[in-house]
Amino acid sequence: SFLPPDSSWDAAYERELQTFQDIGDAGEIWFGEESMVRIIRWLEKQKVPLDSSVLDIGTGNGVLLVELAKSGYMNLTGIDYSPSAIQLSEKVREKEGMSNIKLKVEDFLAPSAELSGFDICIDKGTFDAVSLDPSDAVGKRKLYVGSLCRVLKPEGFFLITSCNWTKEELLNEFREGFEILEELPTPKFCFGGRIGNSVTALVFQRK
Repeated sequence: SFLPPDSSWDAAYERELQTFQDIGDAGEIWFGEESMVRIIRWLEKQKVPLDSSVLDIGTGNGVLLVELAKSGYMNLTGIDYSPSAIQLSEKVREKEGMSNIKLKVEDFLAPSAELSGFDICIDKGTFDAVSLDPSDAVGKRKLYVGSLCRVLKPEGFFLITSCNWTKEELLNEFREGFEILEELPTPKFCFGGRIGNSVTALVFQRK
């Protein structure tokens, strides 16, 4: 999965915003439909209460939040550091008539004070993007974990979907402050006779 450098995120969302205005299509769903279904099924299986506060980290076009709202979740927040992404998700939210979704432009590596006390945090590809940053990727990953500890309640759940990191690597990245609850099944792909996992999806609980 190709993740462009920072400056082109905004350009990518600008294009999706234009497309949405032209034809009402919200654009790319990162990791495809099945990754959203996987997250929602897990929440339902755990009987996570519908009024739990949920934060979508790097919400992009906000489609996951719309799906959560359709599944009955009422306390939803999406953040993205790209203003175009937030504009796009606002348009998607309006089209779907989902007034219970809060959206804000936020840099998760330096979150504002009001971003706190969440029961659930969800990340599809944002940690991947942060950890590919050529300027101090290691430092940024540490900042990310620190931010996660700040915004997620103790015993809260963190659901991460990654295409860059293996389960073992993610366990290592989030070892301070988090323990793994389970690995979610993801599609496998095969090349050269070796089966690899294209996507890793894990559920952590904050200690």
